[in-house]
Amino acid sequence: MMYDVNSKNPEEFINHEEILDTLAYADENKNNTALIESLIEKAALRKGLSHREASVLLACEDDAMNQKIFRLAEQIKKDFYGNRIVLFAPLYLSNYCINGCTYCPYHMKNKHIARKKLTQEEIKREVIALQDMGHKRLALEAGEDPVHNTMDYYLDCINTIYSIKHKNGAIRRVNINIAATTVDNYRLLKEAGIGTYILFQETYHKESYLTLHPTGPKHDYDYHTTAMDRAMEGGIDDVGVGVLFGLDKYRYEFAGLLMHAEHLEAAFGVGPHTISVPRLRNADDIDASSFSNGIDDDTFAKIVACIRIAVPYTGMIISTRESQKTRERVLHLGISQISGGSKTSVGGYCEPEPEDEKSEQFDVIDNRTLDEVVRWLMEMDYLPSFCTACYREGRTGDRFMSLCKSEQIQNGSHPNALLPVEEFLMVYASPATKAIGDKLIDREVLNVPNEKARAVVLENLKLIRENNRRDFRF
Repeated sequence: MMYDVNSKNPEEFINHEEILDTLAYADENKNNTALIESLIEKAALRKGLSHREASVLLACEDDAMNQKIFRLAEQIKKDFYGNRIVLFAPLYLSNYCINGCTYCPYHMKNKHIARKKLTQEEIKREVIALQDMGHKRLALEAGEDPVHNTMDYYLDCINTIYSIKHKNGAIRRVNINIAATTVDNYRLLKEAGIGTYILFQETYHKESYLTLHPTGPKHDYDYHTTAMDRAMEGGIDDVGVGVLFGLDKYRYEFAGLLMHAEHLEAAFGVGPHTISVPRLRNADDIDASSFSNGIDDDTFAKIVACIRIAVPYTGMIISTRESQKTRERVLHLGISQISGGSKTSVGGYCEPEPEDEKSEQFDVIDNRTLDEVVRWLMEMDYLPSFCTACYREGRTGDRFMSLCKSEQIQNGSHPNALLPVEEFLMVYASPATKAIGDKLIDREVLNVPNEKARAVVLENLKLIRENNRRDFRF
């Protein structure tokens, strides 16, 4: 097999020999300060780096160079995303699953986890609870089960979620993380109005992949790895990729992840909308310490920084799998989206699960409420963003990427983010959060670069505060 970024064959666009060559090249050059310096200078042009170039930076052992890498990642994050951090919550629809994944408690042989699937009525209650927290954007999650979790079920769920307008609440963007499917099914999801289609590779190392997924449809490496190609062919131009760090060697996964991004860019003209960086965690029936490739916090931070440098235009997601301290550290280095107030159980937002009916996919480490997460972000001078304007104005895929690559997104996204934050402060925030938020908005309005846009923002803020108006967007 030869490496070919344009190929539709996953063993050619995620080519094992190419990754091994890349890792050998990175090892040879991990102390080559002249090369590393030149790569940092190239990355500073904000056009990204190849998987091979970025792998050298990830392998770099020179402390002074590593500090430069971290500083550049932080600067690129500011240049492309400003101080905005997008907020979302996962909503688990069903944990019925016929796969045998060895790292996930939903695996078919686990007989002691409670199996659940939300009805449309239960979804309404969950969504109202999420709206009452202030959420505007959800990521739907489900196991793979052709009997329980059908495409018709997903389409009904999406339709139900978008239909619920409770008090001042509304879910404005529904992303979906479900098993690899057909071009026709992706087309149906697109027509239903999903935002991003998310699917994690788990591992790009094929041999490990087949061992970790011994049974079930997910065992088919090629079908799983080409899911994003089919999603794009089905008209979904915002896709989210990721690996589960801890399953295989992290440098191998890093190279594979970037090769996947390069393939989508080459084959479809647009790379991934988001990259997620989950780490393996304990869960019912799963002991994370039994996997030998876990990564420490310093390595994790370096991975985030190097991804940010390599694909500056791509959003990066971190979930409540990570602690407040870890999340705080990587927010500076490239993360642009975080979950808040999350439940990884099927339901659980409307009312907590009984002890004997636990259905969580993994242990949540950051257990703070959405209000606490919003206040924490504001205390660090981040602007929490509930904005969904780009997606709803058709700025997706290559249109979004061209805005992002030209760093023009600041002119629209910054003012767009201010308005839903004001909605949150008016209705959902605690007094302490509102006090900090009001000051933050007054400051941030002055940072809107365009004078006309600034005047519109001020007018719309007034309408939100005084007339209870909602959902303004540029």
